[in-house]
Amino acid sequence: MPREAAPLPHETDRPRTAVVTGSDSGIGKAIAVALAGGGLDVGITYHEDRDGAERTAAEAGEQGVRAPVRRLDLSDLPTSAAVIDELAEDLGGVDVLVNCAGTGTAQRVMDLDFDTWRHVLAVDLDGAFVCAQRAARHMIKAGRGGRIINITSVHEHQPKVGAAPYCAAKAGLGGLTKVLALELAEHDITVNSVAPGEISTPMTGQEDADPRQQLRPGVPLGRTGDAREVAAVVAFLATPAAGYVTGASWPVDGGMLLMGPQASAELAHHNWRSP
Repeated sequence: MPREAAPLPHETDRPRTAVVTGSDSGIGKAIAVALAGGGLDVGITYHEDRDGAERTAAEAGEQGVRAPVRRLDLSDLPTSAAVIDELAEDLGGVDVLVNCAGTGTAQRVMDLDFDTWRHVLAVDLDGAFVCAQRAARHMIKAGRGGRIINITSVHEHQPKVGAAPYCAAKAGLGGLTKVLALELAEHDITVNSVAPGEISTPMTGQEDADPRQQLRPGVPLGRTGDAREVAAVVAFLATPAAGYVTGASWPVDGGMLLMGPQASAELAHHNWRSP
């Protein structure tokens, strides 16, 4: 008889618990529901929209998993990051952390005040750092490895007028992802970023929009993205099948990042200079 193939490393030690920050709506909600569909108990966090978080928890609960909810204010650091510890205790550990909570601006640099700059950096970069550090401590102590997945943006890689603090934070988070990947590899913890393009969500003012109807001629696939398309990549990175993937950035952008020289040759006006 043919010899049975050996299992992949850690294939029998599947993740059981996850925390998804900013999972009250949009991409975070889609990620939490997708992970719940894979059988993971999922900690849900929100900043202001508790009702949205409860709806996410209810949808996750329909998959037969636990989904405790906590408020997480990433402008109150490092104190608020204790929520990661609370959820770890409630869930019995944290095998997967998804840093999805974020904010942004639509102001040119010369119109930007320092407090706004610092608020965006605190939420989008400092918050992700503190949450990753807290979660990694639990993963290391448990000794089962783990996954940290940071939701960045195409602006991890390319700039946008009117989004200086957002672009700086996301580029910084991309760099932090790589350093964490190096430092945590000895504990079998992988760290990756997922970089969405324009996704039809409340954050982009397209809460109920059908991406198939949101035409974007400048994007090779010709439309916006669906939050579930981002969630599918995150869900893959959380599985044993992605155990040899670390320190990478995964664009989910319909080909947007490929369009630099192509798009610049087609622009016929200077409207791009305004946020």
